[in-house]
Amino acid sequence: MNKRLPILIRGTGSYVPEKVITNQHFIDYLDTTDEWIVTRTGIRERRWVAPDECASTMGSEAAKRALVDAGVTIDEIDLIVCGTATGDHPFPASACFVQSALGGHDIPSFDVGAACAGFPVACMTAAGFIMTGAYRNALVIGTEVLSKIGDSQDRGTVVLFGDAAGAAVLSRCDEETDRGILHHELGTDGDKTDYIFMPAGGSRMWASHTTVDERGHYIRMRGREVFKFAVIKMTDLIDRALESLNLKPDDLKLVIPHQSNLRIIEAFRERLKLPKEKMAVNIDRYGNTSAASVPVALDEARRAGTLHEGDIVLMVAIGAGLTWGCVVIRL
Repeated sequence: MNKRLPILIRGTGSYVPEKVITNQHFIDYLDTTDEWIVTRTGIRERRWVAPDECASTMGSEAAKRALVDAGVTIDEIDLIVCGTATGDHPFPASACFVQSALGGHDIPSFDVGAACAGFPVACMTAAGFIMTGAYRNALVIGTEVLSKIGDSQDRGTVVLFGDAAGAAVLSRCDEETDRGILHHELGTDGDKTDYIFMPAGGSRMWASHTTVDERGHYIRMRGREVFKFAVIKMTDLIDRALESLNLKPDDLKLVIPHQSNLRIIEAFRERLKLPKEKMAVNIDRYGNTSAASVPVALDEARRAGTLHEGDIVLMVAIGAGLTWGCVVIRL
């Protein structure tokens, strides 16, 4: 059993671009229909960035809202960790641009690359630093601009992705309380790196005329394999979390899964016999926003009044790698 970590979610924030892309956008030029997209993914619309927006601009806006919600200033933040697979540049880290946009100075700021599992991984990375005693408050962000790397010629992937950012302020709690991180599990199966990947743009296959011509800078995904893996792994992660904490599904106020595909979410919800009201779902409005999906859903649930102090929330995500992360926290 994991030992409880006295780390609280002090505030949250989120940001989605104004531009709404409905399924009609793809129907106009691809061999697809609204029924085909909704039936297979659950997605009806998604948001795409404006020309002047990128991962750090969205992440900065979500972070500003999280700081306000937490009642802290950037000067009180000791660490910035950003989960993203679509950073502004290969380097420097997008977290550095966020730090600058927020007016921070000398704050250690870096990205973690766990794709769709980016937010749970970033949370536990920040939690590790906080537990050393060196830091008290960390700003954790998940931000993605997947519209830029979706292959417009591949109806199996391009319809899935949207852009968004979510953020949370994590703080060490020195008071006697049962709140905090109750359970956490991270993992990777490196034998499945070809399940979700972008072939070109890295040191293994640098950008060239050939990689551009072969459309190597877009997401490639083995959809059926990912589906099977995600359903089984997410179910197992939740089962182990509940067992380690001696909890029943009814003890959870809300499960916030990565919004990859509504069929995946529904499949493991039914396996766990969870009622619909205990499963956060916003994929119909935003599509798959990778590392942003969990913090956006978390922020929406808090702002809607669904979550309150003392509630137990389980966040779970599967990402390229294949990576996974599960975090249970009592708010």
